[in-house]
Amino acid sequence: MNDILEFGRIILLVAGALSLAILVRVVAARIGLPTAALLLIVAAVASDLSDRLAALLSFEDVQRVATLALIVILFDGGMSMGLAKFRSAAVPITVLGVLGTFGTAPLVGVAAHYALGFDWTVALLIGAALAPTDPAVTFSVLAGKEVEGRSGTILEGESGFNDPVGIALMIGMIELATVPDAGVADVAWEFVREMGVGLAEGAIAGYILLQLLRRMPLPDKSLYPITVLLLAGVIYGIAAASHGSGFLAVFVAGIVIGDAAFPSRIEVRHFLSALADLGELAVFVALGLTISLAFIFSGDLWWQGLVLAVLLGFVVRPLVVAPLLLPSKLSRGERLFVMWAGLKGAVPILLASLAVVGGTEQAPEIYGIVFVVVLFSVVVQGTLVPTVAGRLGVPMVGADH
Repeated sequence: MNDILEFGRIILLVAGALSLAILVRVVAARIGLPTAALLLIVAAVASDLSDRLAALLSFEDVQRVATLALIVILFDGGMSMGLAKFRSAAVPITVLGVLGTFGTAPLVGVAAHYALGFDWTVALLIGAALAPTDPAVTFSVLAGKEVEGRSGTILEGESGFNDPVGIALMIGMIELATVPDAGVADVAWEFVREMGVGLAEGAIAGYILLQLLRRMPLPDKSLYPITVLLLAGVIYGIAAASHGSGFLAVFVAGIVIGDAAFPSRIEVRHFLSALADLGELAVFVALGLTISLAFIFSGDLWWQGLVLAVLLGFVVRPLVVAPLLLPSKLSRGERLFVMWAGLKGAVPILLASLAVVGGTEQAPEIYGIVFVVVLFSVVVQGTLVPTVAGRLGVPMVGADH
């Protein structure tokens, strides 16, 4: 009986927290503030006020929640893009997703070392955590708007590719920082293997999934959304078990089937979009509960994070992105918008949590600084995205989900 009561309390807590998160989303839309920012703040304040909430989730639990959410978010993001849109911007997506991530990480590391005084190991860990953009998470909650045109496709595709790249890079940096025998060549080989296996497995799995949906009709239409979701989990699991990037695999598989015809396609899209929204809410609440605002504001972390956020948004990203976009056929306004809209979200905080779990030096400081940078990004950059888009002539329309 006690077990049943305890499980009931857990269901009440989880369902109640997510219901409040939906309410926060409604409030955020009305006041023009990105939901991500408000959820992070509310959850962080709640964890500071309640020791029980602060101890509710371990970093390992948060990583599991974030992993499940990102599987759905990236698969849904790939489906939203589709193969035709991806082909129209494949080169800038790949270049920004890979080279942009590798270019951003060391420059942020240099800024953290020289401007904030961190040693090189800690500085480069901060750089690796902050390298990926996260419009896949944050754009969909910016007052129900999404970006149209090629610049929107590039930003969505960049986030889909640089999330796996950033995760692989962070894992490699942690290995270099904590394993005495680890070498750069070993980390480089691990990265190439993860990306190669993830890309190949995602493309093959996407094709197989599409054939299964077309050739093996299910007895009930309601089974199609559930089947696609479960198979997305299978795709992630196979890639991860094969030492590949499961996140890249599900994103690529989503792209492959995104604009293809198959039974109950509209129902599948609506189901996955709703789950992706729920996943976004869950991951931001979970991440916020691991933040100690008292720790951040009791020392120098808050202003160090702000300095790094300004340098990242106004110096580092433009320096990295501008030359990489030169071959792309974009208008001046679209180029400037892509430079501006490199929003940070759940993934950088997730990467910082890897440093905590990995036992790296100054891990709490890394986590706190990354939180401040993400908060600045979603509050300042995220709030101004519609205004900047309008000034630069980049269309934004109401999201269809």
